[in-house]
Amino acid sequence: MKSIFRALIVAAVILAAPMVQSIALAEEAFCTCRYCESAAARVAFGVDLGNDGPHYAPIREVDIEHIKLDITPDFKKRTVGGTTTIRFVPLRKPLESLKLDAVELTINKVEGSSPVADFESTTSDLTIAFEKPIPVGQEAWVSIEHHCEPKGGFYFRTAELGYPEEDTHCWTQGESHYARQWFPCFDYPNEKSTTEVICHVPLEMTVVSNGRLLGDSVNPDTKLKSVHWLQDKPHVNYLICVVAGYFDKLEDKAGDIALGYYSQPTLSKYAANSFQDTASIMKFYQEEIGVPYPWHKYDQATIRDFLAGGMENTTITTLTHNTIFSSATENIRSSRGLDAHELAHQWFGDYVTCEDWSHLWLNEGFATYYTHLYEGSKFGRDATLYGLYKDAKNRVLSSGVRDHRPIVWKRYSNAGDQFDFRAYPKGSWVLHMLRSQLGDDMFRQAIQAYLARHGLTTVTTPELQAAIEETSGRTFDRFFDQWVYHGRHPDVKIRYRFDPKLSLAKITLEQTHKVEDDVMMFHFPATFAFLCDGEVVLHTEDITGPKSEFYVSLPSKPTMVQFDPEYTLLATVDFEKPEELWLAELENSKRAIGRIFAIEALAKKKTNKGIEAIAKALESDPFYGVRVEAAQALGKIGNEDARQALQQVPAQEDARVRLEVVKSLVRGYQPEMVDQLIAGAQKEKNPAIESAWIAGMAKYSDPAVGQYLRAALKKESFRNEIAESAVEAMIASGSPEYVADITAELKSNSDNYTNRGVVKLLSGLALLSDDEEQSRKTMDVVTPFVNDPRTDIQKAAIIALGQLGVKEAKPILQSFAETSNDEELSKAAEGAITALDKDRNLKPAEIVELRKQLKELEKSSESLEEKVKDLQKQLEATGS
Repeated sequence: MKSIFRALIVAAVILAAPMVQSIALAEEAFCTCRYCESAAARVAFGVDLGNDGPHYAPIREVDIEHIKLDITPDFKKRTVGGTTTIRFVPLRKPLESLKLDAVELTINKVEGSSPVADFESTTSDLTIAFEKPIPVGQEAWVSIEHHCEPKGGFYFRTAELGYPEEDTHCWTQGESHYARQWFPCFDYPNEKSTTEVICHVPLEMTVVSNGRLLGDSVNPDTKLKSVHWLQDKPHVNYLICVVAGYFDKLEDKAGDIALGYYSQPTLSKYAANSFQDTASIMKFYQEEIGVPYPWHKYDQATIRDFLAGGMENTTITTLTHNTIFSSATENIRSSRGLDAHELAHQWFGDYVTCEDWSHLWLNEGFATYYTHLYEGSKFGRDATLYGLYKDAKNRVLSSGVRDHRPIVWKRYSNAGDQFDFRAYPKGSWVLHMLRSQLGDDMFRQAIQAYLARHGLTTVTTPELQAAIEETSGRTFDRFFDQWVYHGRHPDVKIRYRFDPKLSLAKITLEQTHKVEDDVMMFHFPATFAFLCDGEVVLHTEDITGPKSEFYVSLPSKPTMVQFDPEYTLLATVDFEKPEELWLAELENSKRAIGRIFAIEALAKKKTNKGIEAIAKALESDPFYGVRVEAAQALGKIGNEDARQALQQVPAQEDARVRLEVVKSLVRGYQPEMVDQLIAGAQKEKNPAIESAWIAGMAKYSDPAVGQYLRAALKKESFRNEIAESAVEAMIASGSPEYVADITAELKSNSDNYTNRGVVKLLSGLALLSDDEEQSRKTMDVVTPFVNDPRTDIQKAAIIALGQLGVKEAKPILQSFAETSNDEELSKAAEGAITALDKDRNLKPAEIVELRKQLKELEKSSESLEEKVKDLQKQLEATGS
């Protein structure tokens, strides 16, 4: 029975593996900034506030003027100690005691300019009582000596944790409420102050922090180097940053602004690829925003296994080390989007900061939108609209169907709940619609006024609305109410008919979404374009209700009819048109977005004419995004004509298009393609595209496939990309014949794999080990990894032991469940024990049920895979 169980599970994994792999890649891509599609990942950036709201910015009892941090990180013990000095002025009433956020800090000593009567330290805060109340307006200070072994906020990357010795470093992450885990502070974004950092490290190390470098010196007694930084412009507490360790540095300038790029020595030879656009982005932003860069310098530092894509600390952005890439992947890998997003934050989020997390979109929506604007400045208007299209299709319109939460929403239980599609892509779309209604010049004027009035302060959405209304002389109450303070988006159904006698086009437009307390009936301008005798006739109608019918007088019967030709409305659109009109739109639309919508519609029809038109677009459309969408559409159609069109497409210079052609070619099960898969992989020089060929091999048990996958394990590539792809294909094949190969990689070559790659090796072994004898051998291979210094690999090994079903693993798992200090590992061990204790001798009825579920999975897998592939299309735009 056990073998039947495993066979069924493996078969299910074979079907689901491409989808799971795509989900993993999509999640990596969407961790731009702190935006992660995984709810668990979003919570990692917040602190549980204990209830579901509403939450408001706390009342400030003092104005904090300056924070001075004098710290010493201990890389061996992974602790940090030092002294925090806070200068402040009481507000409104005399101050009897000062309460600061301080999580799990050991407070050794407290002094102050006003005598301290006593202090009380709990696991969450520090309260300092003064002998006499400090009068309103009187400047005062407290100095707090503290020490901690931080569980968050301050992180180490050392050899003891599984990282290369030469890459040793530490770093901080404050957003949203994590600064409190390594120094006492007022940890909320409605307070700004100047800051100062003095950090003591070994002589060979580098320290980077906010603001200007004042200097460094060596202590003859401790033999440590003291590096002194000053941020003399106020910023919020969560933006305080310290990065210290072994780094290689690249330097550049953008006008008079110094640019520094810091990366780990083991990665630094590739670092220039990731920062090649920074100076250009800086130049564009200063021109587009109209406000000079507001800080002293701009540094970027890569962090090993950073928690997200990047973090925009004032003057020093921290980035995932995964943003570094090899030029071998051509333009498939890029850091441009991540670079542009984080740099935009130096204005939106750092210079002007949201007052509380319900207004997070004022940080993240702006950074997301200006990233699209930079893309347009570099590659043309179509590039901006294509980025917005991918945001809308893959992130907003799909999420918004079920999610009625507004952008400004106070009923969150964790600040991390706010770091989702509402703040990022939907916030970006709100700005795009505003710009579309105001025009480019007036929008720029409004944003300049917003920044000029609120620079170095904190804001809420009404401040932005006021700047827009004062600049334009128009009211935007309804606009902000429906798009920002209410949820969702309109669903629009459009029907078109032409009356040849009267030469009138009749348009019927309905809003079909359900209007509820949290979702409004939308008001918006609707623009239609009609191509008549080679001339475009534009007509705009203000939509104010659930159904609108109107007529447009035209000189002749239109050969093309478009809705929203400049792509200015966030909506799901159902526009039913004859195939001839979609063909005409694909042929004649000025904007690439119109041609993309035509491809979508024609792909659903699957006619010969449609396939021919899509194939032509793939071959010759001037915009790469149209060619990408055409390749994906042919893959989804999947019939013989579509496959033949993919086979015959001329070689594409753009690697992004070549990648999509390969992905579409390898879809489905086509045994006759085995030789082509191997030949395609053998001649491919781009590792990302070779990996796509390899992924297509997973469905075939041909000996030549096994030979190629085994050879791919030994092929060198940056971050072992090709070998990891081969492992993924082996796992997805479901074949136990690869157990020996994966075992050998895990035993002798795991150091060459990324953490994610080692996790794949471990989970793959557990999945493919077929019988009891093989499972016992695999247990011996997996068990040593439960003590790996890397938590994610420990967790994968623990889960694998549970999956193997070997009872002798239970004592090992119990030791983690009962004694581990890591809650994540304890839970993983408990789950593994549960899996181990399950009765593997399934009854016939259970087998029938598994087979039934497998058939259902077979039916739905293609649809799920297509949805996930849509997610992957944002990889380039996010830059991860």
